[in-house]
Amino acid sequence: MSDTLASILRGAALCGAMCVAGVVSAPAQADETPSAALPQMGFNNWNSTHCRAEFDEAMIRGIADKFISLGLRDAGYQYVNIDDCWANWQRDKDGRLQPNPKRFPSGIAALADYIHERGLKFGLYSSAGTSTCEPLQENRGFPGGLGHEKEDAKTFASWHVDYLKYDNCNNQKIDAKKRYTAMAEALRNSGRQIFYSMCEWGENKPWLWAGKDPVDAGSWRTTGDISDNYASMLKIFKENVVLDKYASLGHWNDPDMLEVGNGGMTDVEYRSHFSLWSIMAAPLLIGTDLRTIKPDALKILLNKDVIAIDQDPLGVQGKQVRDADGIHVIVKPLKDGGRAVAVFNEGDKAKAVTVTAAEIGLKAGGSYTMRDLWAHTDAKGDGSIKTTLGPHATVMYRISQ
Repeated sequence: MSDTLASILRGAALCGAMCVAGVVSAPAQADETPSAALPQMGFNNWNSTHCRAEFDEAMIRGIADKFISLGLRDAGYQYVNIDDCWANWQRDKDGRLQPNPKRFPSGIAALADYIHERGLKFGLYSSAGTSTCEPLQENRGFPGGLGHEKEDAKTFASWHVDYLKYDNCNNQKIDAKKRYTAMAEALRNSGRQIFYSMCEWGENKPWLWAGKDPVDAGSWRTTGDISDNYASMLKIFKENVVLDKYASLGHWNDPDMLEVGNGGMTDVEYRSHFSLWSIMAAPLLIGTDLRTIKPDALKILLNKDVIAIDQDPLGVQGKQVRDADGIHVIVKPLKDGGRAVAVFNEGDKAKAVTVTAAEIGLKAGGSYTMRDLWAHTDAKGDGSIKTTLGPHATVMYRISQ
């Protein structure tokens, strides 16, 4: 499963204005980047709850409150998104989606308003198929959006939804571009700005078409679902990191949600997970239950130095410049002219690593400020990195003159 910030950036490179879900906003100033153009940050319940009974409106309201009390809203996290299993198992007599009355007795609009009152945005889930991914009975899931795009988009707008995660299950083998275009057009005509997060799993190489007209999605999944273990995180990183040329402002590769805090990896591995997603300019969607999060996991998610790399307004996904002997070096140019660099050891043994200034794209012999984004320390250097990396560990620097 997976997930997304508010609004779809339409054709910024062509028209210089932000046209989101059919609504045209004023152009940004020359030195500004609209927040909606940057990778979305927020929360999605799926990785921590799946379809279990604990997933209900009380939980989601509690999560919204935790955004504030834990400092996540101030750190840039905006979206509170709910995933599969929110809906009633069938539509009403007029063909409209309805919330599950046991899980969401107050209704979806009331939940969205609660979230908006706290200065946050609200996201919902559906699937570009006849039903969603979670089977209820006889392999049939909750109602999907296939063939109901227009009425569903209007329903989402009436509920004050800001974000749609649109999955790929039970798609009847209909062309993916056709299915996702239908919902994209419905969202643009819904009368509300709704960020469009395609969860197509990379099955039909959405990076080749999802960010262009007529789909123009804000993000698209590039991989299968993540699991809370190192092998899964590593596999997904490798699949996503090579797609850097397809990402741009308002259009992001999505390697699925974060597992930080769910307990299946070490803190070292979670720091690597967060570092790698950030330098890949990936959506940062928290997947753990914030009501019970441990301090070490929260500290990772609140690392503003690392978040700033993900949210850098230049809008470039980091490029892998080395993949050899289990060592990965990823370099991301920044708006201020500097570089972010992540050096990752995927192996099970410690390794001494040297990365030259030239490999990073810096002038040899220069003098640079090297900020260690996990130690939060600054030092002067020549732009090169010399370190010993433990197993599964990542160091991350911001380098500037």
